[in-house]
Amino acid sequence: QRVLLIDELDRADDEFEAFLLEFLAEFAVTIPELGTVRAKRPPVVIITSNRVRELHDALKRRCLYHWIEHPSFERALEILQLRVPGVPEGMARQIASTVQQLQQMELYKRPGIAEMIDWAEAMLALGVREMDADVAADSIGAVLKYYEDQQRVRDRLAQLIAVEPGGRA
Repeated sequence: QRVLLIDELDRADDEFEAFLLEFLAEFAVTIPELGTVRAKRPPVVIITSNRVRELHDALKRRCLYHWIEHPSFERALEILQLRVPGVPEGMARQIASTVQQLQQMELYKRPGIAEMIDWAEAMLALGVREMDADVAADSIGAVLKYYEDQQRVRDRLAQLIAVEPGGRA
């Protein structure tokens, strides 16, 4: 079985979404220089969206919807340790816990697993073995990509990195 992944469709423009609707109706596309190219067997199509903008109802009617929650702390920690071997256990726990807390805040762009991994990789690249508020403040750009988000959390970083999973300080 073939699979077609269309990642973050909500970041594409309306014209692409209209093109996609046409493509999904026939599993074919016309290329002026080549003519019509048609799939021999229709693929399973997986479309992801981060809800940057709403997708058109016509597209949503053709889809099965499945919401994927952020992983639990334990799963996030497991992913982090698998993807960033050598990250110290304590720092991995701090990063996973802090990212989970950031995911609950009102931010322009809430961090996900990719940003959590980026943060851990940045720490290792800088030779950091233990996170404190100063290190977190200096490296927050690895996990928060908007200046306004960085400013919003900068004063709370010491508190955020000190909270254990489950909300215990």
